[in-house]
Amino acid sequence: MKKDHAALRPPMGWNSWDCYGPAVNEEQLLGNAEYMAKYLKQYGWEYIVCDIQWSEPNAGKVASGREVPFYMPFAQLEMDEYGRQFPAPERFPSAAGGKGFAPIAEKIHDMGLKFGIHIMRGVPRQAVHQHLPVKGTGTTCDKIASSTSICWWNADMYGINADLEGAQAYYDSIFELYASWGVDFIKVDDICNTSAYPDNPYSAEKEIEMIRRAIDQCGREMVLSLSPGPAVIEKSWHLRQNANMWRLTDDFWDRWDLLLAMFERCEVWERQVSPGNWPDCDMLPLGSLRLYLNDWKDAAGLEFDTTWTNFTKEEQYTMMSLWSIFRSPLIMGGEMRNNDDFTLSLLTNAEILRMQRFGTNAHQVYRTEKACVWKSTDQEDGSVYAALFNLSDSAAQVTACFEELEIAGTYQVRDLWAKEDKGTETEKLSAWIAPHGAVVYRLKK
Repeated sequence: MKKDHAALRPPMGWNSWDCYGPAVNEEQLLGNAEYMAKYLKQYGWEYIVCDIQWSEPNAGKVASGREVPFYMPFAQLEMDEYGRQFPAPERFPSAAGGKGFAPIAEKIHDMGLKFGIHIMRGVPRQAVHQHLPVKGTGTTCDKIASSTSICWWNADMYGINADLEGAQAYYDSIFELYASWGVDFIKVDDICNTSAYPDNPYSAEKEIEMIRRAIDQCGREMVLSLSPGPAVIEKSWHLRQNANMWRLTDDFWDRWDLLLAMFERCEVWERQVSPGNWPDCDMLPLGSLRLYLNDWKDAAGLEFDTTWTNFTKEEQYTMMSLWSIFRSPLIMGGEMRNNDDFTLSLLTNAEILRMQRFGTNAHQVYRTEKACVWKSTDQEDGSVYAALFNLSDSAAQVTACFEELEIAGTYQVRDLWAKEDKGTETEKLSAWIAPHGAVVYRLKK
């Protein structure tokens, strides 16, 4: 299936990383799918994505004598005879007997949802060292691998050299497998920005192209999401040709400094947003996060000591408002079954989500150290969306005059978070906003 057929609107879903790290299991995936089907599907949420190391039986467990638990160096992965990873049955019991993710995907599809998986670029080192054959060729995995193309934070894979015989065939073989499982969404990691090579952060360009070709000929429509960021703006043309989503940042967490920095990233990328092409602000660290901390309390390098989002309610409004008016994909990161009423209200505000789904020509109107304003236009009825952000550490008035918004006349104004009509305005919008907070208006003639 061709790229242009997928993700005509920015994807909305859930990913397991923010709450379960590399250790998610079948019960947790299906439990979150059931929650989405019951509470969120009617609002446009549809993807359930299993993040990293699903082929590693012991992922997330602390090895003896080790402090950092995220990835076991050179872990033994569940693979078939062609060096293709399979979900570990210890964590995904329905995968036993070579069924792979097909049973889970079928259950998720039966809920009216779609299923996605995370992969690392390249070929497993384990397959390389065992000289396993590449399906459909006369070559082996060691003959296509580039031992100098590695990921500095995960030791599972070698990159693939696109110039070697069998390189494309290996990618074709894994996407053939994923299509047979019923996969709808692929998040490929260590590829959007290969940070091990700071002088060449887009060093995996040829692998992106191989993945694009493999998807296009696998016979199943799949959304292609590239991680991590920051994406390289000079390569926006290449990203648009090959991917549906690409990350604007490294892992985004619930810290105000990271959220504040996203305003500049969105300004840089605002012109690259279009159907099938979605610069990605990363997952929404809302609600119940970092549940792995319960087991990894002594792990080194963890920045947080809480399993609930550190964002204030106002900061959560700001994040949802910016992501939505910019038209980033919305990928919930928290364990949804633990959602409180406030978190659920953020995910089910139909008027805000309409702005994300149907806005067009979103752009920053102005930004100072203390305030920011964004505007977009509803592609169906022509109404205007205006998001006013207070970036300062104290309550402040934020204003946008109609001239700055490039509109004129009398408009009916509705506050989308408060769900209140505010009367008419003819000259400007103005609101007192709490620290780090946001107000979103919809203006109709």
